[in-house]
Amino acid sequence: MVWSMGFPVGVRRDFEALERRRLQAADLLQKGVSQSEVARQVGAHRQSVSQWAAELREKGRKGLRKAGRAGRKPRLRPEDVKRIERGLKRGPEALGYESSLWTANRVAHLIERECGIQYHPGHVWRILRQLGWSCQRPVGRALERDEEKIRRWKKQRWPELKKKPKKKGAPSSSSTKAD
Repeated sequence: MVWSMGFPVGVRRDFEALERRRLQAADLLQKGVSQSEVARQVGAHRQSVSQWAAELREKGRKGLRKAGRAGRKPRLRPEDVKRIERGLKRGPEALGYESSLWTANRVAHLIERECGIQYHPGHVWRILRQLGWSCQRPVGRALERDEEKIRRWKKQRWPELKKKPKKKGAPSSSSTKAD
């Protein structure tokens, strides 16, 4: 398992719970409880409690409030994401492609055209996942396909062509079987 900053990679942190823990620690520190005891009671590392105590002295309780979002701010605004989804629903043909298959390169092209933001094709899947889209292999079917003729052929002609098991006791043509 890969860990990052004390959390397994891919596990979302509960920022409200972390803030509650820091404020609980602040209450205990203000009551004169030792840092090591605070760490035990709130389930944190002693070094974290030491940092919280310093923050509490410098900025008060507001210094222990949550910092806001973690990570880089998204490059796409919510209205950009809606514009991308509308473009996806129109299909790749609207961008001049001949087939109705969305590829990572085509989605990246759509994002750049609609929003003016360049995305590497290897990263567009995050946006697609956010929109509830998934990777799917298209069903390869001819445009000329006649479903009625196919159904009729399967019902009438196929049973005639299909090999039927031989009756038991009939002679075998296998060279491995003794006569």
